[in-house]
Amino acid sequence: ELVRQGEALKRTEQMVDKMDQDLKTSQRHINNIKSVFGGLVNYFKPKTPESKPEQNGTPEYNANNRLKEAMMTSKEQESKYQESHPNLRRLDNSGFDFSRIDSISSVQPDAYPKNQHLRAYHQKIDSNLDEMSSGLSRLKNLALGLQTEIQEQDDMLDRLTKKVETLDINIANTDKRVRQL
Repeated sequence: ELVRQGEALKRTEQMVDKMDQDLKTSQRHINNIKSVFGGLVNYFKPKTPESKPEQNGTPEYNANNRLKEAMMTSKEQESKYQESHPNLRRLDNSGFDFSRIDSISSVQPDAYPKNQHLRAYHQKIDSNLDEMSSGLSRLKNLALGLQTEIQEQDDMLDRLTKKVETLDINIANTDKRVRQL
């Protein structure tokens, strides 16, 4: 959603820039109409280069790298998470799979109690904590990416607000000049 909003902000900023360019052109034409002398000045005045519209419509908005990386990592981890989550995978009736815990757990076997049931319980807790840690890490990266994207869009909104305010003043002045003609 933030990426979509960023695209909309980028398009809006481009439209405001285009409107500003069109307003400058219209002011030049008003000067031509207003007086012969103004027309001569505008004739010899260097013309401002007009920005050409994009060939493929609007250019693609690029979200910040931090958000892109967090989203890619999250999508990669999502399938692994669904495979290992007890409520998201089909449970096997054969009982608990101890080999799965041994491969997931990063704790050394000497750290567990000697009792087999206690050892399995500790290993299960450790694997659950590893999964929670992985999930929290994923959420943290997404949150940091979202924060960065929000800050960039906030800056874009500030720029856009200033441009729109300036454009509004210029439009009012141009309207006043047209009414004086």
